[in-house]
Amino acid sequence: MQLVFSDAQFWEDFLPLTFTRPVAEMRCGILTFSERWQKLLGFSEVSFLTEDYLQEKFRKPELKESLFIVPNFLPSENLLNQIKELQYGEALVYKDELLAVRINMDNFSLSQINKMTDIEEEVLFFNQPTDLFTFNEKAIDFDFELLTKDRTSAPLSKTNGFLGDEKDLFIEEGAVIEFSTLNTKTGKIYIGKNAEVMEGCNLRGPIALCEESKFNLGAKIYGATTVGPHSKVGGEVNNIVIFGYSNKGHDGFVGNSVIGEWCNLGADTNSSNLKNNYAQVKLWNYKAKKFLNTGLQFVGLIMGDHSKAAINTQFNTGTVVGIAANIFKSGFPPNLIDNFSWGGMKGDEKFKLEKAYEVAELAMGRRKVPFTEEDRNILKYIYDEF
Repeated sequence: MQLVFSDAQFWEDFLPLTFTRPVAEMRCGILTFSERWQKLLGFSEVSFLTEDYLQEKFRKPELKESLFIVPNFLPSENLLNQIKELQYGEALVYKDELLAVRINMDNFSLSQINKMTDIEEEVLFFNQPTDLFTFNEKAIDFDFELLTKDRTSAPLSKTNGFLGDEKDLFIEEGAVIEFSTLNTKTGKIYIGKNAEVMEGCNLRGPIALCEESKFNLGAKIYGATTVGPHSKVGGEVNNIVIFGYSNKGHDGFVGNSVIGEWCNLGADTNSSNLKNNYAQVKLWNYKAKKFLNTGLQFVGLIMGDHSKAAINTQFNTGTVVGIAANIFKSGFPPNLIDNFSWGGMKGDEKFKLEKAYEVAELAMGRRKVPFTEEDRNILKYIYDEF
């Protein structure tokens, strides 16, 4: 049996973050949704039902019996057991939406379902980009328990200052932390394998610093913050999620934000996360094709993969940046920056596609990650169609 992740109706809701990935490949907490479900359910390989142009990179399901699941939620122990115990033809439904089903992909049809069980308990669902930072503390807590149960943390060097309970700090093998302060009274702190917290950093949980990532000298990190693998963060951040392979390495503030992969924020880049009138923030919604009220007072920056901001860039509250945009002009950029924007202002010319390939290949090569033909084709599709 194979594990199949479905984007269902959610893929468009998470744009621009899902222009380059299925919903299951987004990160929140310590893990991606895909990684989390693999650990919970014990599957070594997964496949995806996603947009056609993404299926070349993200493995299609085989035509065989499958556990089919919508991935963007955190299960209770009871719900997890219900998913594990599903028999062929049985499905779980939450608020009239299919949550999980055991089915044969060779004849994918709801007619295969002979038993549907409604989930009556409240389920923590992620429905939009802002949920990734809004619910990040709950996700960090969930993943911390999943990853550290019955394991022993590496010791914290005595050069550091520590506040809180030691059980709420976990340091993986190879991580380096010296002459910094860590406070777990406000939330758990997880430091991944071979990660580094440089001297003078102040960490106030909940925080996840993933494998091979770094907090640069003197960084001030407020929770709930996740820094995905192979990333660098400096300056001041508060309640952000970085998917991975991205840098905000210098001074400047970013809060209540989600940043994709292969992004770079230049020195002294700042993102406002609160309007001057304290009103709720509106954010561009690609499905509705208009700005919608988030219901939140604090919203900063949502940035798609491969986008870059020059030094001293000043982002307005509630700014959405598409894929492979280059923001470098003076003044505040608009609240919506198009895919492949060359400059960041409305009406600017598009970044030439061949140049976008060149930059992506160079950036990924620095991390020894190949820029594949599949990556090239995804960027071309986005360039042509969006």
